[in-house]
Amino acid sequence: MSVSRDIVASWRRPRQVLRSMLNHGRREDRAIAFVMIACFLLFVGQWPKLSREAFLDPSVPLQARLAITFFSMMMVMPLMLYVFAGISHLVAKLFRGRGTFYSARLALFWSLLVTAPLFLLNGLVAGFIGQGPASDATGLVTLLGFLVIWLACLIEAERAPEAVTEGV
Repeated sequence: MSVSRDIVASWRRPRQVLRSMLNHGRREDRAIAFVMIACFLLFVGQWPKLSREAFLDPSVPLQARLAITFFSMMMVMPLMLYVFAGISHLVAKLFRGRGTFYSARLALFWSLLVTAPLFLLNGLVAGFIGQGPASDATGLVTLLGFLVIWLACLIEAERAPEAVTEGV
């Protein structure tokens, strides 16, 4: 299935989609692509908010805001997500998780990519409406959507190790 179809399907049945990915074998190239695309989309989602902030406080130009956000989203955040995925796997092991570090990484990275449209919407609301109840509600829905999909994927990732066949 294509990635866009898998994203839509993950909103209805995230565990089955993740299981299908794990059954294709260990694909580090897929995992890194998911996290990098998700981080880029999260960066793009910040543009309206950064533009609004630059307009309201011109002491820091938009280009500087974009540069630091790009660096943090594309260089720092993927590394933090790798660490966070490892920690989530170790915590799952305490609850008898049988997955691998790879399956925990894939669950986190895929969940972030699946919920990226909500992060884009959240950025639009923050940029066009500003801080307030609408921004808070959108942020809460985004966070809850991410957590529900990630926990469902993590449960599936920790149920059993991925298939032993290696991907191409």
